[in-house]
Amino acid sequence: MHTDLASRLNRFSERIPERVDPVVEGRLTRIVGLTLEAVGCNVALGDHCEIDMANGRHMEAEVVGFADNRVFLMPLGPVEGIRPGARVRPVQRSKEVPVGYGLLGRVLNGVGEPLDDKGPLQADAKTGLEGQYINPLSRNPIHESLDVGIRAINALLTVGRGQRLGLFAGSGVGKSVLLGMMTRFTEADIVVVGLVGERGREVKEFIDDCLGPAGLARAVVIASPADDSPLMRLRSAMLTTSIAEYFRDQGKNVLLLMDSLTRYAQAQRELALAVGEPPATKGYPPSVFAKLPQLVERAGNAAAGEGSITAFYTVLTEGDDQQDPVADAARAILDGHIVLSRRLAEAGHYPAIDVEASVSRVMPQVVNPEQMQLAQQFRQVYANYQQSSDLISVGAYVAGSNPETDFAIQRMPVMKQFLQQGLNEAVDYQQSSSDLATILGPVPGQP
Repeated sequence: MHTDLASRLNRFSERIPERVDPVVEGRLTRIVGLTLEAVGCNVALGDHCEIDMANGRHMEAEVVGFADNRVFLMPLGPVEGIRPGARVRPVQRSKEVPVGYGLLGRVLNGVGEPLDDKGPLQADAKTGLEGQYINPLSRNPIHESLDVGIRAINALLTVGRGQRLGLFAGSGVGKSVLLGMMTRFTEADIVVVGLVGERGREVKEFIDDCLGPAGLARAVVIASPADDSPLMRLRSAMLTTSIAEYFRDQGKNVLLLMDSLTRYAQAQRELALAVGEPPATKGYPPSVFAKLPQLVERAGNAAAGEGSITAFYTVLTEGDDQQDPVADAARAILDGHIVLSRRLAEAGHYPAIDVEASVSRVMPQVVNPEQMQLAQQFRQVYANYQQSSDLISVGAYVAGSNPETDFAIQRMPVMKQFLQQGLNEAVDYQQSSSDLATILGPVPGQP
């Protein structure tokens, strides 16, 4: 009886067809700005498609949205050569990217392909672009200082291992130069550099001049210049973070440098506007401000005893406007900000760090009370001088009017020298703290 029932069930199951989602080809209907629209495709968000081009080649695009029976695609490359009604074929593409120690010394593009001429990548594993969620209660608190080799930052804006900091400035004020100095001088096991949406000329210069052969040997560089598609720029920022996460999971202390977070936001703006998302704040759609914390929160410390990612993000303040929407949002989600002043840069003061406008939110947790007090005294003396700078410059200030201002005038030359540093000059954390204590001395009104 049981045998007969089993045979009947087997015959019944053989008549039920296996449910398989068919791969349905579609046709391209139109191009609107950066977005391609197709119909007839059986695809999901994030899937990849190949589009036939007039020259017999194929272009790859990613599904970024849909409306009714229309599918919105964002190309990974230039769209020249696409014809109306071109065939659109869904393709199987792994959503994982190569990672491992074989990437050290290599330069990759936004999809993990090598840009250098050093042969194929030797990957140890593969990982996704989205990263894995870390319970905030599982993260190791930041209690250890990190030597970045910049005297003004070490002494006045001390960085903690696992901190996320922003370098805020307008164009041409020295963000990339300061980033290059920290690349060479910072104590880290692995350096991961993301050049997102910057000038293509800077990629070669950064690798040759800022990193050098010794720096490149312990670094991975992901480059997506300004002429790349918005999707490539987005993926390059995510790939940079994924590679840093892999090395952190291996117990390494990673230095993550991204130039720039603003270009990442602008790429997301281009993509969001192209698929019809309405602008909200100064032309930026809401998805931009949702994507920023999703990217930044992936950096930081792992659990106790594991690795860390100390991240520096450059933020372009358009027109030197510190209230720029992206700058304002980044300031709220980062653990501190270093503001570079155009006024100082034009005066030949490098690095052009505005110590009054900059802050490291973890500094009280990573320095001793004596250094914290010295840093506060330095700010007070510096601020006293700036408040009277107009009177001093025109000779209207009378010596003896204010003892604190007199002291500031006396110490300002050595303080300015303290804040300046040569491009190839590294000043370690201990030397920075010692120099800070030396230049201040007793402050009037202080015990």
